[in-house]
Amino acid sequence: MLTGETRLSETGLDAVALKPAECDVRRADTLSVDVITIDYEGSEHLPDAAVLAALTETKEVRLTTPVRADGFDPLGDDSRYDELPEGIKQVLVAGHSAYLTEAERKRPIAPRLSAALSAAPDSWVGTEGIERIALATGGTQFDLLNRTTRRDTRALRSAGYGGELAVYAPTVLTDDEDAILDAVGAYASRRRPVARALPEGAPTDSSATGRARKVLLAASKDYALVGTPRRVREQIESLREVGVDTVVGYPARGIDEFLR
Repeated sequence: MLTGETRLSETGLDAVALKPAECDVRRADTLSVDVITIDYEGSEHLPDAAVLAALTETKEVRLTTPVRADGFDPLGDDSRYDELPEGIKQVLVAGHSAYLTEAERKRPIAPRLSAALSAAPDSWVGTEGIERIALATGGTQFDLLNRTTRRDTRALRSAGYGGELAVYAPTVLTDDEDAILDAVGAYASRRRPVARALPEGAPTDSSATGRARKVLLAASKDYALVGTPRRVREQIESLREVGVDTVVGYPARGIDEFLR
């Protein structure tokens, strides 16, 4: 296991999100955080039970589970749950349409989230696209960072919401503009306000120029954590100040950037 100071530990991130299609999730053991989330990218990329079990010996491991997908459907085929080792916790999500069949996409979400949360009450609930349904469950809200996160969090706390709030953000530990755009420009461009502001057909990586580049750089700061580790720490502290409990960073330029 890695010891000592790394760029990750300088940021103050609470957790790291890993994509099993991109990296060997066993490398989570080298990260200086206690919590790891593992994204669902289709059943073919689901880590082996032995790998997950080994990770739970040193980390709190949360596996993203799409409640409409066969194998994770608490109101239908739930056979995948039997394969999960003891100690694995969950992030319950509706599921990205790219990883669901047409039949799975038609399944009602609310009753499945409710049933899954009843079976695993310590689960987080992914809010993407189902914010009101997720909030109604009462589980830990797992939001994507966006330009209104701070305002929305203040409003929730002012209204008396006392539940846990976690925020997910692609993270780039550099202030180099080209590197930022290559890492998260395309991601930011898919957010609706950004897509509307971009000139039609404009590139979304470091080759962007003019208005497109200006829009993408601003959006990268709204939808991702970017900058030096110290600057990222400042952004995380500002999220905590308004009431966010847990900040989860996805290493948008690869896990090695977090380890240097």
